[in-house]
Amino acid sequence: MKVEYHPAIKHELQEIVKYYNRCSQGLGTEFLSEFELQILNISSMPTQWMIVKDDIRRSLMKRFPYAIYFRALKNDVLRVMIVKHQRRHPNYGQSRR
Repeated sequence: MKVEYHPAIKHELQEIVKYYNRCSQGLGTEFLSEFELQILNISSMPTQWMIVKDDIRRSLMKRFPYAIYFRALKNDVLRVMIVKHQRRHPNYGQSRR
């Protein structure tokens, strides 16, 4: 399955990694590793994750309090739309497609 990222994802990941590296050296890299592993898990079975609205699904990361919102599109494409902290406002990123 091909994985596409919303353009804002790159900036979000950079900010998250920067924050965790300020907390503890190397923690940002660990976050990124878990994020990539979670994307692999999602892409292997995208329909296993909970639908939150219309065709948008959510996957919670295990170690870090972040959720990944995505859509499984036609032609075997996974579109990652939002990576957000679980305490962020529920409407954050909802307008992304």
